[in-house]
Amino acid sequence: MSIEEKIEQVIDDLIQTATTYDISKLDNIYHDKLKVVMIDIDDNVNIADKETFKNIFKSKKEAGDPPMNTWAKYHKIDVDGTNAHVLLSRKNNLSGVNQILTLSIDLLFEDNRWQVIREVIFLRPDLE
Repeated sequence: MSIEEKIEQVIDDLIQTATTYDISKLDNIYHDKLKVVMIDIDDNVNIADKETFKNIFKSKKEAGDPPMNTWAKYHKIDVDGTNAHVLLSRKNNLSGVNQILTLSIDLLFEDNRWQVIREVIFLRPDLE
């Protein structure tokens, strides 16, 4: 398995974990210094740290929400030593409305595992 395939597997695991609201696994995938920047369709910018972002998934789990869509399309994966970057598109309703997300995800290899240290998420309507 190439390093790019390993990174894709980490992101696949993240998608599966997040869409089923597995908070303990999210805690392991997300770096303690995680920063999430989300730009919505009205150009509002929201910033979250690890705990704040995990709490979004925790509240969906506690509300009994069904698992989210796991659809993903990978556009580019780059790896440079202990740093990796993934550009992909997703479809889900994390905000309560079906949307397409374009994600720019930075990973860091630390503590013998790849961890997500930053996500930049651009939301747009899913018109399909």
